Amino acid sequence: MNRVEEMLAFNKKFVKNKLYKEYTTTKFPDKKIAVLSCMDTRLTELLPAALNFKNGDVKIIKNAGAVVTHPFGSVMRSLMIAVYQLGVEDILVIGHHDCGMQGMKASKIIQKMAGRNITKDRLNFVRSCGVDIEKWLEGFSCAADSVRETVSNIRHHPLIPADVRVHGFIINPSTGKLDKIPI
Repeated sequence: MNRVEEMLAFNKKFVKNKLYKEYTTTKFPDKKIAVLSCMDTRLTELLPAALNFKNGDVKIIKNAGAVVTHPFGSVMRSLMIAVYQLGVEDILVIGHHDCGMQGMKASKIIQKMAGRNITKDRLNFVRSCGVDIEKWLEGFSCAADSVRETVSNIRHHPLIPADVRVHGFIINPSTGKLDKIPI
């Protein structure tokens, strides 16, 4: 049985045994908070546990590096829906130490793409669509600076109202210790 089949078998038992009942909540975040966090696997359970978030408390948006890569991309769209449709009043941008995006070089990713049969023609096609693929794939040099930039991008977005509070933090992915980033 492969990993996906194992997940599906577990899911069947989960539903049959009604284990979902303890997770029942609404779509509205009880704490009126949205969190933009990194997709790092170390944070999957650690971040909610370290901040005492239970199911239904917050909206969590995850991506590589906890960054806003485009002012009208899916992250900003999700944050706006959280604010305007779901009552979010605070946005927490939570980066972390030892992030895989820190120091990541686009050239190395492009090399790996070539090793998996992504041709130069495909890359050129993406470029012809207006995507600066090198900039899009490039990491950052400092997690705290990246959080500051993302907080600034959200705070100064023309469609985010001024009464929404945006905060920046760095979490330790080993201990869960949270540090506020001065903005």
